[in-house]
Amino acid sequence: MDIKNAQQAVDEWIKQHGVRYFNELTNMAQLTEEVGEVARIIARRYGEQSEKESDKHKDLAEELADVIFVVLCLANQTGVDLEKAFQKKLELKTKRDHDRHHSNEKLK
Repeated sequence: MDIKNAQQAVDEWIKQHGVRYFNELTNMAQLTEEVGEVARIIARRYGEQSEKESDKHKDLAEELADVIFVVLCLANQTGVDLEKAFQKKLELKTKRDHDRHHSNEKLK
């Protein structure tokens, strides 16, 4: 599924199941919460913190999908064509960062 179709799928889901979008501030708070859940899994599973028994069942893929869902909601609400914006960002990063990363001694 491309980003444009994902935005449409989220919009259709909201209309069928969600009644309406939460307002932008509520969705921003939800995004922060979802990113925090991703951070908790990463810190405990891949970082130096020990993983609590209650965290071992948490699914990183599901939490990342939650982040994407809320980002798509915010894009829809604010009229952002996320596919177009993402393509533009990749082009910018390619031009700006190609040589920078290859010449970074810390990455060798």
